[in-house]
Amino acid sequence: MTEHRQGSRRRGQGELEALVLSALREADGPATAGWVQERLGGNLAYTTVITILTRLLAKGAVTRERGGRSFAWTPASDQAGLAAHKMRKVLDAESDRGAVLASFVTGLGPDDERLLRELLRQPRSEGED
Repeated sequence: MTEHRQGSRRRGQGELEALVLSALREADGPATAGWVQERLGGNLAYTTVITILTRLLAKGAVTRERGGRSFAWTPASDQAGLAAHKMRKVLDAESDRGAVLASFVTGLGPDDERLLRELLRQPRSEGED
């Protein structure tokens, strides 16, 4: 038992969330927690998968619908959308948004800065604020 513990490492919450989201994206439609657990090789306890899905639901990263006695889960957005959501949460938590954005932009490399400028020149889609 000691050898097994030394060989395994504890994964962080973000890593587990990414694994669960990745599994959900591979599904043909809404998936149950049991399906996600199996897809991940059964290495996580069912209760752990439920906890991760519930946390993702609270973050707006997944949606769920009742399917019999359990829920079927669907990713709310792709990886880029989830990363953007996290960035907005960080920005919203700061009092000086201008300083945060300025610091972020000055830390970008030339290619990322060029891409950001191109994106800012594009017209916004309807429904965006």
